Amino acid sequence: MSYVDGYVLAVPLKNKTQYIELAEASAAVFKDHGAIAVVENWADDVPEGEVTSLPMAVKCEKDEVVVFSWIIWPSREARDAGNKAVMEDPRFADWDMSKMPFDGKRMIFGGFNTIVNR
Repeated sequence: MSYVDGYVLAVPLKNKTQYIELAEASAAVFKDHGAIAVVENWADDVPEGEVTSLPMAVKCEKDEVVVFSWIIWPSREARDAGNKAVMEDPRFADWDMSKMPFDGKRMIFGGFNTIVNR
């Protein structure tokens, strides 16, 4: 089965175009280093919860929207090697992380073993 890196973050509405450009550029780098697919999703119907919710999880502010995304890898080993290669890729190394179009401190992420894929 495949391996998935998933993440949820809050992006200021004013940074949507900048985020999409970053997502497109980073998707190319990840795919060049073994990712099967890179999927980025801009929230459309994501309710605020009373106890838990995606907006609450990333401390989404009024002028922000939730982004829910994942990268599919052939395996955990391919993911580990791919992420290492991405970090060493000159295209990635040139990005100024302090100028990202979102607050990385509020990003939630993790790696998952796929258990169902139909």
